[in-house]
Amino acid sequence: MSSETDLAFLDLAMGLARQAAEAGEVPIGALVTDADGQILSQAHNLMETRQDATAHAECLAIQAAAKALDSWRLDGCTLYVTLEPCPMCAGAILNSRIRRVVFGAWDHRLGACGTHWNIPSENPINRQVEVTGGLLQDECAGLLKTFFKELREGTRLSSRVRRMPEGL
Repeated sequence: MSSETDLAFLDLAMGLARQAAEAGEVPIGALVTDADGQILSQAHNLMETRQDATAHAECLAIQAAAKALDSWRLDGCTLYVTLEPCPMCAGAILNSRIRRVVFGAWDHRLGACGTHWNIPSENPINRQVEVTGGLLQDECAGLLKTFFKELREGTRLSSRVRRMPEGL
């Protein structure tokens, strides 16, 4: 995929992140495309709505893509997400056999695709996932910073988020 295509899909993921914020969820959006660049699935965080620690945008998008393909094997697929995946999501990426990950903002708390760990390329199953990070970094990080600033200031009209992460 070209970087222009990556930017377009990441921009769509940012739209999903905005939907998450409107729903009172931490604004993270993700989508999965097949090898031909067709969108298989789209998702945003639903942890608060579902009261489920595993309802990260990445996991939900991976689950929906597997359902769309009727296979858990997402060989050749690309995951686009607005924030660097955490260890749980990086594990799901490995297990689903996603070929590429493109993300926006680096996650300085739990980043597992280069910040604190590099699970997609340093893992015991020797699977290599191509990772491109930092695309639309400022825009993706800005969504998160604005969300948590409004939460701290009490100006966010609706949010189910109970505790704000340090540093945001």
